[in-house]
Amino acid sequence: MKIISTIFLLVVPVKLLLSQVENRTIETGNNYYRQQQYDKAQSEYDKALQNSPNNKIAKFNLANTLIRQDKKDEAGKLLGELNGKENTADIRSKANYNQGVIFTQEKKLEESIESYKDALRLNPEDKEARENLQKALLELKKKNPPKKQEEKKKKEEQKQQPKPKISPREAEQQLKLLEQKEKQVQERLQKNSRTGNSQPKDW
Repeated sequence: MKIISTIFLLVVPVKLLLSQVENRTIETGNNYYRQQQYDKAQSEYDKALQNSPNNKIAKFNLANTLIRQDKKDEAGKLLGELNGKENTADIRSKANYNQGVIFTQEKKLEESIESYKDALRLNPEDKEARENLQKALLELKKKNPPKKQEEKKKKEEQKQQPKPKISPREAEQQLKLLEQKEKQVQERLQKNSRTGNSQPKDW
């Protein structure tokens, strides 16, 4: 399964009233991130968060950097914080999407599906979330086939299995029963032929 693993990175908008130092620190972190120098990027985002612990952009980008460094638990915690209702729908949507990416990488398909659904509820235009949701649903369907298909497979397997052989003793008992029934039928036929009874056969 090839899930789109694009992780959103927030860029500092000019309109935000952040200090010049925070802006520069986050932008430096973004540059390191783009160069795949994630440890240096993490250091810059940490500096920004020391100056402003509620800086959503620094927190979001730090979470992405942690994902890239395979520190998924720490990243998931930060994304969970960003998913609070006090944040904008855009940030929450991207946080859900990135959580979906983490769950997909960890093979937690049910959780990733829920995260992608949450991202789409907040931003129905998110094509990547929609694609990843579809891929995760297909992968889950492959992993857990519907019950009808399982029942059909069991029935086919039962048909293909040879019937168990009976033991010689059981075969002898069945043969004796058949001989007794045949003897009873013969006696009845002889009795009917003597009396001249012309009743229909009850076969």
